Amino acid sequence: MMRRGESMRLDLESGMTKCISDDIKLNYLTVGTYSVVNPNEALHLPDSHKIFVTVASPKGHTQHQAEKVESGKFVFTAVEDGDYTTCFIAPVFKPPAKFAVDFEWKSGVEAKDWATIAKRGQINMLEVEVRKLLDVTESIHDEMFLLREREREMQELNRSTNWKMAGLSLFSLLVTFLVAGFQLWHLKSFLERKKLL
Repeated sequence: MMRRGESMRLDLESGMTKCISDDIKLNYLTVGTYSVVNPNEALHLPDSHKIFVTVASPKGHTQHQAEKVESGKFVFTAVEDGDYTTCFIAPVFKPPAKFAVDFEWKSGVEAKDWATIAKRGQINMLEVEVRKLLDVTESIHDEMFLLREREREMQELNRSTNWKMAGLSLFSLLVTFLVAGFQLWHLKSFLERKKLL
């Protein structure tokens, strides 16, 4: 899946937690960088500005965990499809402190460091662009197969639901006829007892 890297700034306060999730496909490379914004560059960040960071897979497996950090980076290859969640936790501190965290999250083709690949392979920029396009084409191809698989699953679900609804309709029709027959029988027996028939 071709996607742009997502960069954002989160505002945190002591004792607060902010979580962000992203749908990441199986075997996609994922890179995230985060850093607490230092309002005063001349001084070190106080302990009140140190955060806890966790990245969890859709099934709850921890992909990255850091405690009392000012900045960090995580890199992993997705082992399962679904929403991966990154949580930033500001510890409780008295007096409460407010601060911002810069966060950038990339996955898929955008997560690859093309400049490093070009330097390592000593290739020119045209070849790098061609490799990028090949990767994008491959990710689009994979996404098409995934969409076809989802479409097949949805069609199967629709067929199954249609059969169940048809069965339920026939059952309700049968119950309606049985109730109508019972009512007619009851009315007939009532009228016979009253000697009106």
